[in-house]
Amino acid sequence: MSKLLLIDDEADVQYSFRRIFDSPEVELSTASSGEEGLALIPKLKPDLVLMDIRMGGINGLETLRRIRQLDTKLLVILMTAYGTTATAIEAMKLGAYDYLLKPFDVPKLKEIVTNALKAARDMKQVVSYQPLLESEDYELGIVGRSEAMQQVFKLLGQVAASDATTLVTGESGTGKELVARAIYHHSHRAAQPFLAVNCAAIPEQLLESELFGHERGAFTGATVQRIGKFEQCHKGTIFLDEIGDMTPPTQTKILRVLQSGTFERVGGNQLIKVDVRVVAATNKPLEQAVAARQFREDLFYRLNVVRIHIPPLRDRREDIPLLVNYFLKTIARDQSRAPKGIAAAAVKALEKYHWPGTVRELENVIRRAHVIAKSEAILPADLPGEITGLGGAASSVSTVPTEGGASDAATLARQLFQIARRDPKLKVLPAVERELVIQALKETDNNQVHAAKLLGITRATLRKRIEKFKIHRETQIQ
Repeated sequence: MSKLLLIDDEADVQYSFRRIFDSPEVELSTASSGEEGLALIPKLKPDLVLMDIRMGGINGLETLRRIRQLDTKLLVILMTAYGTTATAIEAMKLGAYDYLLKPFDVPKLKEIVTNALKAARDMKQVVSYQPLLESEDYELGIVGRSEAMQQVFKLLGQVAASDATTLVTGESGTGKELVARAIYHHSHRAAQPFLAVNCAAIPEQLLESELFGHERGAFTGATVQRIGKFEQCHKGTIFLDEIGDMTPPTQTKILRVLQSGTFERVGGNQLIKVDVRVVAATNKPLEQAVAARQFREDLFYRLNVVRIHIPPLRDRREDIPLLVNYFLKTIARDQSRAPKGIAAAAVKALEKYHWPGTVRELENVIRRAHVIAKSEAILPADLPGEITGLGGAASSVSTVPTEGGASDAATLARQLFQIARRDPKLKVLPAVERELVIQALKETDNNQVHAAKLLGITRATLRKRIEKFKIHRETQIQ
C-alpha cells in the first residue's frame, strides 16, 4: 500500500483528495500546516508528500527545506495557484519532484502521483545482487548463480563503488533497470535522488523538456518554467533507458552534460551546472547504430566507459529454477499467502523453452500459471501450450504464441481474417489489441502494474492503450 501525506490548509482540497485517492491501494493522511506535516512525517513514513506552497504558519518553501533535512529521498509534489511566481520555481530548485497548478486536472494529478510513487519505490527498495539467495533475500534482487551472472555480479560490485558512466546492454526483458538500480543503491550516491527516464516512451518533442526542463514560452503550452530530470537529480543518479531511441539533437545535449556537466533549458540561455551520474541502457546494438550514423560516435564512447551486458535467459538456463522460485515467493508475498509449488515436469518444460522474451516472459508465464493452477502446485497443464507442447485446455487459454507456437498463431490469424471477411468493418489489429488489454485487466482485477507485466509492456503504454480504446474501468492508483 502506498502512503500519501497531503499538507494543505484548505478543507475543500483535503476533501477532494480523499475522493480522488479513495482506493485500497492508497492510504491518505492529511495535515493542515507545515508544522503538523513535519510532526507526522517521522510517524507515518509516507512514500510521497503533496503540499501547498501558501499556508498559515511556516510556508511550503520552508517546510520543503525541513523535509529535505529529514529525508533526502522523500519526494514532494508542490501545489500552487501561482505557478508563474518565483516561489514555485525556487521550490523546484530546492528539490521538489514536481508541481501542480490549482485547480487540479485530476487525470494529470493521478499520472504525476503514479510516476512519483514509482520513483519513490525505486529509491527505497534496495536491489541486491548476490549469486545465491537465502529465504530472507527475496525482497528485490537480481537472481542467478550461472557463470554468466557471476560476471555481472563482479562488474556490479566494481562499478557501484565508482562514479563511472555505465552502459547496460541486453535484450528487452533481461532486467536492465534492476541493474541500474543496484548500481545506485550500492553507490555513495544512494542517499540522493534516483530517477528513471524511458527515452522510447516519451514523444520526441517532449523528451528534451523532460530531461533538461524548459523556460516559460519556450513552445506552445509552456505556460510555466519547468525543472528537468537532470536538475532534480543533482548529486544523484539518472537512468536513461532505451537511449538508442534518442534523437540526434537530444544526443548532442546529453553529450554536453557528460563532457562538462552543463546544459541549458529548452528556450533558455542560462548555463546550468549539475553533478549527476548517468547509467544508460539499450536493447539495440549501438555499434551498428553508430556505423549507420543513427547514433553519435562520441556519445557512444562517453556512455561506454563501463559496459555491463545482461545475458538472455536462454544463455543461462540453469538460473530458471531459481527465478521460478523467486517469482512464486514474490507473488505469495504480494498476496499475503503461502507460495505455491511447481511440479518437476513443469520446471523441465520451462528449462527447455527458448524464451524470446527472456526473464520478463518467464515472470509473465509464472504469474499466469499461478492464476490458472487449480491446486497448490503448478503443473505442466497450467503452462502455455507453446512451452509444453500440450493441447487442450492449457493451449486454449494461452496468450498469443511467440515463435515457439508459430503454427497456432497462423491458425488464429486465419480465423481472424475469416471473421474480417464476413465483417468488412472489423479492423483486426485494433480489435485484437483492445481485447488483449481488456482480458489482461480482468485477469489481474484491474491492477495496471500486473496487467502491463502480463502483456509485456510498460504501465505507461498500457495507460495509453486504455485511453486509445476508451476502455471503461474504475480508476484507481495501483
